[in-house]
Amino acid sequence: MILQDFYKILSEEKISDSKYTITILVNEKHEVFKGHFPGNPIMPGVCMIQIIKELTESITKSSLMIQSLANVKFMALINPEVTPKLRLELDITTTEDGLVKVKNTTYFNDTTALKLSNVYKKI
Repeated sequence: MILQDFYKILSEEKISDSKYTITILVNEKHEVFKGHFPGNPIMPGVCMIQIIKELTESITKSSLMIQSLANVKFMALINPEVTPKLRLELDITTTEDGLVKVKNTTYFNDTTALKLSNVYKKI
C-alpha cells in the first residue's frame, strides 16, 4: 500500500471466476485530504486508480504495473467525510500473454462514482 492507513478492506466477495465485489472504508482523516482540498475533501482520482491496482494485485497475487487506462469516467465526487464506504466491482481476466485486464465500477451508496477499464503487466 503506497499510502499507509488510507483505506481498509471491510469485505471481499468472489461473485464468479472473474468477478469480485470489495467494500472498503476510506480514512477521511488521512493527510492526503488536507491538501485535496482543505475544508472540502475530495478523493483524488489517482488514489482511486491506485486502490484498484492494489486490490487487483491482492486478488491475482501478482505485482502489477499499469500498461493502459481506457474509458476512465469520474461520475461523482467522493467526499470521504460524507461517504467513506465504497463498493468496488472488479471484473479481472488474464490474457494468454499474461496481461491482466480489469473493468471497474466504484459506488458509494447507490451512486456510481467511477468507471474504468485498465490493463496491467505483471512485473
